[in-house]
Amino acid sequence: MDATEFARVAAQLAAADGPEATAKEVVEQARSLLAADHAGITLIGSRGRLRTVGTDDPVALTADELQYRLHEGPCADSSWTGETFASSAVADDERWPAWGRAVARLGVGSALAGELTDTDGHRLGSLNLYWRAQRPFTRDDHSYVQIFATHAAIALHSSMRHAQLNTALDARKVIGQAQGILMERHALRAEQAFEVLRRYSQNHNIKLREVAEFLVSTRELPSGRTESEEATPGA
Repeated sequence: MDATEFARVAAQLAAADGPEATAKEVVEQARSLLAADHAGITLIGSRGRLRTVGTDDPVALTADELQYRLHEGPCADSSWTGETFASSAVADDERWPAWGRAVARLGVGSALAGELTDTDGHRLGSLNLYWRAQRPFTRDDHSYVQIFATHAAIALHSSMRHAQLNTALDARKVIGQAQGILMERHALRAEQAFEVLRRYSQNHNIKLREVAEFLVSTRELPSGRTESEEATPGA
């Protein structure tokens, strides 16, 4: 694949709408371009938990899940170390003996995992590719996957940041609407209305956004103290 082709792929990844669509596009592009039989993406989640996205392929899902459960395998190692790992014959690979034997029974012969790290150094996880046949991997294969994975990581990171920004903006909007309701009903200033919402959120262990959404949709606060009680200074 030349620079023009990589640019085309990068543009397609960037055009995907949202993190889920981007992950699926990454998987489909990788599987097609590298002629893999199965593919998926491992993402590093909260508290270091690994999870698979971008695929509903049962072989890819099972092969990934076995790595998370056994704490061994190319995708898990790639996610944590930020390196590319390949296995030309998984059943005989001494680095991951339990995983290799297990996925061989699924019909997997070889595997390649490319690290998903964007240009800012954000390590997201790994791109996971599986083939039914045993396959010798060359240095060019490693380089090819690394370049593709970098484009994929940039697209994924951008889509996730965009989604987080939209979520934050939506939260600010609904909180503002809830403040407006309280200000109108109880003749409160904006900061007083926000304090009512914040206090209710803390007292009832409900997220501030959820309190605001409930108030906007029902014109009432969630179960617990009444809106009038919460809006009363010193209550």
